[in-house]
Amino acid sequence: MRIPFTQVDAFAEEAFKGNPAAVMPLTRWLDDDTLLSIAVENNLSETAFLVPDTSGEADYELRWFTPGAEVALCGHATLASGHVVLSSDTDRASVRFRTRQAGVLEVARDGHRYAMALPAWAPAPKPLPEIVAGLELPDGAVQETLWHDKGYALVVVENEAQVRACAPDMRALAPLGPFVIIVAAPGETTDIVSRVFVPAFDIDEDPVTGSAHAVMVPYWADRLGRDRMSAYQASARGGRLSCRLDGDRVVLGGACVTVIEGTFLLP
Repeated sequence: MRIPFTQVDAFAEEAFKGNPAAVMPLTRWLDDDTLLSIAVENNLSETAFLVPDTSGEADYELRWFTPGAEVALCGHATLASGHVVLSSDTDRASVRFRTRQAGVLEVARDGHRYAMALPAWAPAPKPLPEIVAGLELPDGAVQETLWHDKGYALVVVENEAQVRACAPDMRALAPLGPFVIIVAAPGETTDIVSRVFVPAFDIDEDPVTGSAHAVMVPYWADRLGRDRMSAYQASARGGRLSCRLDGDRVVLGGACVTVIEGTFLLP
């Protein structure tokens, strides 16, 4: 079986930045074990699988797999999927994806970039002592801890330097559960600076995480008193996002670069 394969650097203006994702269109769903095996073989933070949607709600069904598991929401691989579809049809202005746990998502052209609408998953304050301990932050750095029931922990610290210096104990964090762990602070040149750790999904640090911003933006909109903000995810690859809270949606802006095109040969 020959499956088209495209690797895209999402939230990137140039190759080797942002977050790489594999996008693989299918004619029908393969079994879950096979999808996971493909994601393990690709060895990227995310592999997105597309199947034409027959429900009338969207253009495609969309699922995302890390090398460890299927996830409820993945922003960068959704942006990459939109880039692949829209690049192949220059007359199309937008594309809609029906997902299993995050509803219908849309990616639309926005100049040379894209605008992607995700659900706004506002977190609520909650003590997270085990996560904070595993992050090994300096005493007094943590200002607030919040949680969203989809498995997102948001740890707000005082400044950007503390975000950049964070060196978690991944062996302590991984057994806590299949959580997306976000460390964030006000940025020096952007409104938000963050890093994201997901060791339970076999990814120690995710380069640029759209779904984390679906959680962060409602918090920062309330804290900043405005619905538009800029963000930088300070991983080794790095990625910049424009962010807007629009009712129950978070709209993220970013560019994509295709770096590999080919065929996956499934035995």
